[in-house]
Amino acid sequence: MSDGSRTINDVKTFLMSIRGADPQQMMKFYDQWAETYEQDHSLMDYRAPHQTVDFLNANFSGSREQVLVLDVACGSGWVAKLMAELGFRKFVGVDGSKGMLEQAAKTGLYQDLRLALLGTEPLPAQTDAFDVVMIVGALRDRFVPFSVVRELCYAAKPGGYVCMSRVDLKSESGANYKVCLEKELQLMEDEGLWTRVISQEMDRYMMDVYNDDQYLYGTMYLYRKALN
Repeated sequence: MSDGSRTINDVKTFLMSIRGADPQQMMKFYDQWAETYEQDHSLMDYRAPHQTVDFLNANFSGSREQVLVLDVACGSGWVAKLMAELGFRKFVGVDGSKGMLEQAAKTGLYQDLRLALLGTEPLPAQTDAFDVVMIVGALRDRFVPFSVVRELCYAAKPGGYVCMSRVDLKSESGANYKVCLEKELQLMEDEGLWTRVISQEMDRYMMDVYNDDQYLYGTMYLYRKALN
């Protein structure tokens, strides 16, 4: 159960315990974190779900009630809940944490929930199946490898959308991830797999828990898959 007495210092201490963890250790950590995940992220002023869903909504045309959404690294279902408020109704979720999927199931929004550790296991999604593919917050070092963006593209229908957000971490590995991701996105565009609709900087993505009174920033991307 959530604990209303938790403070930002409690969250910082909790997060310090996983510095340097490998992906498998990370998922066990998220299993433990699932029940207080949204509460703790609110304490960290985590704005990425709201910003990214608003970004998609402002640049998406079509019947929100009819589209099928693949919510990758869906966590507790936060993104799906925000999208549902805007009229989206059909969701399939994927996450590497059983605990997070249990929380997502409680929302009642998902037609299916699938367990997979991305980068280690293939994305469990049919090719050319989804109108919108979302990934918020997971495109970062030690979470989801940048190479997974190809799988996101493959899962989208021809003409479908892939909406992503990425945080700029203040580390060498974070900077390297950004460079590699941007190269991959451009390479896929050069290959004719998709076209960039729009990208936008994210203001105050979330609090930097390792540096007091500072915020992390990031970027949002919207791509449209090629029709052939």
